[in-house]
Amino acid sequence: MTAYDVIVLAGGAAKRLGGADKPGVRVGGRALLDRVLAACDGAARTVVVGDRRATARPVVWTREVPQGGGPLAALGAGLKLTTAEWVLVLSADLPFLGPGTVDALLAAAGEPGSEGALCTDPDGRDQPLVAAYRAEPLRRELALIATEYGSLSGLPLRILTAELELARIDAGPDAAFDCDTWGDIAAARARIREHGAVLDEWITSVKNELGIELDVDTGVLLDLARDAAHGVARPAAPLTTFLVGYAAARASAGAGPDEAAAAVAEASRKATALALRWEAEAAESAGQGGDAAGGPAGGAKPDAGREGTGTS
Repeated sequence: MTAYDVIVLAGGAAKRLGGADKPGVRVGGRALLDRVLAACDGAARTVVVGDRRATARPVVWTREVPQGGGPLAALGAGLKLTTAEWVLVLSADLPFLGPGTVDALLAAAGEPGSEGALCTDPDGRDQPLVAAYRAEPLRRELALIATEYGSLSGLPLRILTAELELARIDAGPDAAFDCDTWGDIAAARARIREHGAVLDEWITSVKNELGIELDVDTGVLLDLARDAAHGVARPAAPLTTFLVGYAAARASAGAGPDEAAAAVAEASRKATALALRWEAEAAESAGQGGDAAGGPAGGAKPDAGREGTGTS
């Protein structure tokens, strides 16, 4: 995988949000800034240009000079603290940015003759704050612009991108979706609650909140919960999944994420088999139609040709 640093621009005035602390606005229970940081957690160094705040993982903080000098000045300030050959540049308001887009940008930026790559939105517009750049030409062009204009303050990003050989990738409608208004925030919050996304979003948020770095097969856990609820009793579902997690934690104490995930899978397998045995016994008892002792009155064996009610 390409080694890279990342610069996240988180110091804008958020005028269309009424001056709200946009990087700290929560979508799906997580701050926008933390959602962006999660997408690029493979970076060697993460520099956030903005006011200090609590974040889900460690970062290096800096500010543009003067503060409020705009994205080009912020990029220049962040670039001074990076050392990698490749630099990912992101805004702090991308709720749906994922590792797949990060990988695609780095791959496109690494193509021969390319000095970087940026995303385009569904309308074909360039998104220079969803991009990956080679650090050397980025530094070169920023120095030339600062010399020509006297500083980087107040200048638009297009002055920079116009001078670079950039590849462009279509990352779909979500990767470049940014939250400039409260309407955008509301749309993002609604989108993560859609049927196809809500479960993954919730599990990711829970793991983030609990500090868990563990990829497990959620389908296995859902099947276990279903079998426990159906074969035993509805309250058995959450209690069983809790006990599976506890057992897996004990079994994998001191081990790495892969071993922990395997322990969850094994504990789930055992608990599922137990729930299915309970269900089979309940079905057998129902088929016998007998008393609590397990057989019909008088101890006679059930008729093998009868099902369900034990009557002809």
